[in-house]
Amino acid sequence: MAYSDFTLSEIKEKFQLTVEEETDIFSAVRETKISDFLAEMLKENIPLALAIHTEKARSEMIVTPVLIELRKISDHRISLFSGVEFNVDKEKGLNGVCDYIISLSKEQLYVSSPIISIVEAKNDNIKSGLAQCIAEMIASRIFNELKRTSLKTIYGIVTTGSIWKFLKLEETLYIDVKEYYIEQLTKIMAILLQIVNSEMGESEQ
Repeated sequence: MAYSDFTLSEIKEKFQLTVEEETDIFSAVRETKISDFLAEMLKENIPLALAIHTEKARSEMIVTPVLIELRKISDHRISLFSGVEFNVDKEKGLNGVCDYIISLSKEQLYVSSPIISIVEAKNDNIKSGLAQCIAEMIASRIFNELKRTSLKTIYGIVTTGSIWKFLKLEETLYIDVKEYYIEQLTKIMAILLQIVNSEMGESEQ
């Protein structure tokens, strides 16, 4: 079993999760500016990616540029991994390749202190990626505990490139009731920045 093999019911039962699906997690976050470079790139990339209509195209042309911009405006305080193996506990099914991991470290040679797991939704269906994302979030929490990195919250994102849905794991798993569209990129970027900045602050306490 691997991250991608879980269903929502299986992962909820296996890890005894309390799930809250009606929380508006980031409504209070104010929009932020994005660079002209990213705006121009996505103006060209988004129509092309949607026309090609494959996960690979959306990943390369939409998701990756957004995450690289996040790393840049975070002053490279975070590291970004794409398509890496993240094997934490094979007996529990917490193993496999992750689409993206954002780590609370400048170290780019290996994953340390993961704070955000990002899953590309299959068949342009956000719900299809939720269980995998939750499994990766649980693995990230266990990984941090094993490394004695004390982080209260782990975040997750399921995205089609054009749609972004956020999750938050504390004692309870929160699935944001809202979905954000790529046309709301200044809001999406603001949410990503808030996550990074809040976790940076927590790690420094």
